[in-house]
Amino acid sequence: MIPFLCRHWGALGVLILGMSTLAFCAMGVDKWKARRGAWRVPERTLWLLALLLGGMGAWLGMRVFRHKTLHREFRVGFSLLALAQLALLAWCSPLLSAQMLKIFSNG
Repeated sequence: MIPFLCRHWGALGVLILGMSTLAFCAMGVDKWKARRGAWRVPERTLWLLALLLGGMGAWLGMRVFRHKTLHREFRVGFSLLALAQLALLAWCSPLLSAQMLKIFSNG
């Protein structure tokens, strides 16, 4: 799966951007509904969006909307997911791949 994503680096970036946007919006909607005592977005949905390459958006939504910041599992989990997904994107980037090839081919 990883080699496929790395060969289609642009698609990976678009996928991360799209899922992060959905996760960010879900965090905002959940915060809005929480303030009004309305039906909430299930935590399982928030985690699923974050796991499906939306970690950066979920983390950013948590910070911008000040939502779920008291929940340690969200703070730690969303931060780790965002870092892992950012690392995946960087690792698959053509620029980084070319630099890594240079470094390792020179000895």
